[in-house]
Amino acid sequence: MKWILRFFSRSFLIRMSIFFRPLMRIYFGGNKFIDPIDGSGYRKFLAYGYGKTFRHNALCPGTLSLERHRLLWLYLERETYFLKQKLKVLHVAPEQVFYKKFKQFLHWDYTTTDLYSPLAEVVADICDLPFQDNQYDLILCNHVLEHIPKDLKAMAELYRVLKKGGTLIAQVPISEERPNTFQDDSITDPNERNKVFGQYDHVRIYGQDYYHRLESVGFSTERIFLQRHLTKEEIRRYGLPKKEKIPVMHKQK
Repeated sequence: MKWILRFFSRSFLIRMSIFFRPLMRIYFGGNKFIDPIDGSGYRKFLAYGYGKTFRHNALCPGTLSLERHRLLWLYLERETYFLKQKLKVLHVAPEQVFYKKFKQFLHWDYTTTDLYSPLAEVVADICDLPFQDNQYDLILCNHVLEHIPKDLKAMAELYRVLKKGGTLIAQVPISEERPNTFQDDSITDPNERNKVFGQYDHVRIYGQDYYHRLESVGFSTERIFLQRHLTKEEIRRYGLPKKEKIPVMHKQK
């Protein structure tokens, strides 16, 4: 998996996955692990990651979901009514595992956007979104902001297009032991970024002040620790992160 991630772009892998996912689902089929997003079972999940952050039992071979995707799905399904409500939804850099499912929601007015993803219906820069103010009930923007040099501008744009009373879910890698976000714009070499930021295309390491950055553009924030409501067996079987929290933001009415 390491060499695949190193030599092939995400957009290429997304396009190719339509061919190899069905075969992976059959080959790795079993009942030791379950992907809660579609209920499919597997004898193992695959290792995934970059450099020293390579993680075991991370990638579901049949859906290509990662730990964070499965955690988010359980939150949406068990702790919110979003999946059943009639909503206008914006999905920034849509994850493949969610895209097909959300496109089938007749009760969602669902729009996808990104600069590079083949799944994006609207090609746009997150720092200059081509949408009117107060448009969306729910915005999903996961593992995007750590790639954006001007993240505060992107956060402000997300706040602008979100409706009053709306919700933004914006997962990012957070170093919980780090009080402040670390960013060094002089680091541009992909190999050096991989060493410093944990991935070749990341431009910072977020610390505990991630929530303060979002609050600075107007959001109210909360940290959802869903694992408190799950059993150890669920965490193991679904292949979930043990400590990761889900950042959920609101635009006040």
